[in-house]
Amino acid sequence: MNSPADGVFDRGLQLERTLLAWRRTCLSFGLTSLIALRCTVEELGVFAVLAGLVVACFALLAYTFTAREYRRRHAQLHRGQVLAHGGPAVLFATIAVLVIGVICAGFLLQRM
Repeated sequence: MNSPADGVFDRGLQLERTLLAWRRTCLSFGLTSLIALRCTVEELGVFAVLAGLVVACFALLAYTFTAREYRRRHAQLHRGQVLAHGGPAVLFATIAVLVIGVICAGFLLQRM
């Protein structure tokens, strides 16, 4: 049986929509890393495989921290507490994007 604390906090579903946006973002990072791996493995070799795996790991970490942050904020809102700010998901997503940029730069430099 669900308690009132298990329900949504607001009708606008702000927390839930934010979690869904992070899911889409992390999924796109993971898919982008696999596509980059597939497209660059012939030119970059092992570096492309390692970089693709690193991006996939950081996308997974960002998603994990986002899901954990959602549960924490949901509980804080139901208890009437002030929301704490979390940064690990943003850090991991930023690292994933930077590594994707390095893969693309390496690919372009190999083509020159």
